[in-house]
Amino acid sequence: MCEASAYLIEGKEKNLVMEAVDTIEPEGEGITLVSIFGDQKFLRARIHSVSLVDHKVFLEATGKK
Repeated sequence: MCEASAYLIEGKEKNLVMEAVDTIEPEGEGITLVSIFGDQKFLRARIHSVSLVDHKVFLEATGKK
C-alpha cells in the first residue's frame, strides 16, 4: 500500500492522527484528512513536511482552537 500516515506535531510530540491517508485538503484555517476507508478528520494545522519515501505527512498544530 502507498497511503501515508499523518502525524500532528505538538511541541516535541509527534502523534499519529490517521493511517491510510488518501487525500489532504486545505480548508479555511486547517486541513481535512480523508482515509482510503472514507474516514475524515479536520485539524487546525498546516503541513510541516512530507516524507514521500516513508509515506509520512507531518502536520504542525496552528494553536487556534
